[in-house]
Amino acid sequence: QLSEDVEQVSENPTEEREGDMEVHEDSSSVILPDGELGTTTPSLRFSKTCLKNVFSVILLFIYLLLMAVAVFLVYQTISDFREKLKHPVMSVTYKEVSLYDAPGIAFYPGKARLLSCKHHYYDHIPPLINPGQPGDIECTTQRINYTDPFTNQTMKYALVVQGPRDVKKRELVFLQFHLNETDQDFSAIDYLLFSSFQEFLSSPEKAKFMKDCESSYSSWKFSGGFRTWVKMSLVKTKEEDGSETVEFKQETSVVNYIDQRTKPRSDQLFFVVFEWKDPFIQTVQDIITANPWNMIALLCGIFLALFKAADFAKLSVKWMIKIRRRHLKRTRQVTNHIS
Repeated sequence: QLSEDVEQVSENPTEEREGDMEVHEDSSSVILPDGELGTTTPSLRFSKTCLKNVFSVILLFIYLLLMAVAVFLVYQTISDFREKLKHPVMSVTYKEVSLYDAPGIAFYPGKARLLSCKHHYYDHIPPLINPGQPGDIECTTQRINYTDPFTNQTMKYALVVQGPRDVKKRELVFLQFHLNETDQDFSAIDYLLFSSFQEFLSSPEKAKFMKDCESSYSSWKFSGGFRTWVKMSLVKTKEEDGSETVEFKQETSVVNYIDQRTKPRSDQLFFVVFEWKDPFIQTVQDIITANPWNMIALLCGIFLALFKAADFAKLSVKWMIKIRRRHLKRTRQVTNHIS
């Protein structure tokens, strides 16, 4: 009996171990609730991934908005550049000089006669000694006949006088004309100004030169019985083709001449003074404010921003796809583990 009890005792441990193993196997096969399995960590991971995805979508929309703004800026920049090319800005500069080129003063006296012509300085004109009588003619003059540039039929007579040069000494030219009789109710003498008297002297065809001047420059008048004071200013205009045109602006003041001759006369006396207004030559030029290099630099910056935004959007989309794939992979792993 003792030997049988010992044999039973020696056989029981194996059975107990097998029973324990069966219990453990059964316990491992039991499906535990979700709370006991520890699924809180995947849910937290899922919420963080969702927030990251939402944030990435918001960033993507922001960069798409920035790309739209950049495209609009490119269009606006090109439009502004084209508009500035069509409408240049006028630029005015002033150049100070001490001596002008002596201008030419072309008079059309008709029946009137030049009595005297003198250069005075410092704006001082001495009183006339014998008004209405021939005096000294100290100016350089030229007389020229040419056909009218507008009709090409009538002949015109012009008396061309050299104008003042020295602006610092306030040089002026004082001229006196006399008209014995006239068949009109009023009397006046026409004149025009051109830029260079020396150019007129050196011209081989003076008649053609005067025709071109009359067709290019404006003409003015000064009346008899007055002292007309003409202050000139020079304006140079640079054209788009590189050529340069010259014109005169003038300010005219008229003072009544009191005829103090002893006997009443029916003739007319003309007095005119030419002087430079100031030592500044006005230069007018059209300037295109649109700088192509600035526009190119701006466009390069905008396109660089566009490429960077596109690159970021592409990386954001790849990152979202990658995060989505990881999430799906983890979900599958959890599902496989539960199953």
